Amino acid sequence: MAADSKETTIPGKTFEMTRVVNAPRDLLFKVCTEREHLAHWWGPKGFALDVFKFEPKSGGVFHFKMSGPSMEMWGKWIIREIKAPERLVFVSCFSDPDCGSTRHPMAPEWPLETLCTWTFEEQGAKTKLTIQAVPINASEIERKTFEDGFESMKGGNTGMLDNMEEYLKTLV
Repeated sequence: MAADSKETTIPGKTFEMTRVVNAPRDLLFKVCTEREHLAHWWGPKGFALDVFKFEPKSGGVFHFKMSGPSMEMWGKWIIREIKAPERLVFVSCFSDPDCGSTRHPMAPEWPLETLCTWTFEEQGAKTKLTIQAVPINASEIERKTFEDGFESMKGGNTGMLDNMEEYLKTLV
């Protein structure tokens, strides 16, 4: 995954996980790139999602609030590429209610921005989803904090993908 020329990265590990999802690629891609679908599953287990802005195009923004039992978090994507039904690329960061970029509310040394690439590969009637993430414009300590967080990221993404698969069952 390549960052554009304005970005810098420090060599290190890329977070990656895959899951084979019991859904055709076209449907899975829509569930991951359309507002009405994202609102049903995006975020950690036990959190509700409010979508404040969603522009599904290169340069577009997905701005959202996740509300859980004891906390509230804001986030946003700045979409780099939507290539249906193959790839979704976006910069992810924590946010505030005004759509500004902010630091992780519980980890001040977390990178401000992460470049995320989701790829969708047909596997018969199922789809192999691969999620990759790498910090951009990160310091060495931010890169290390990111790499030290891989297990937590795996747990968070696993819960979120579980939400997605439960939602997919309501569509078929």
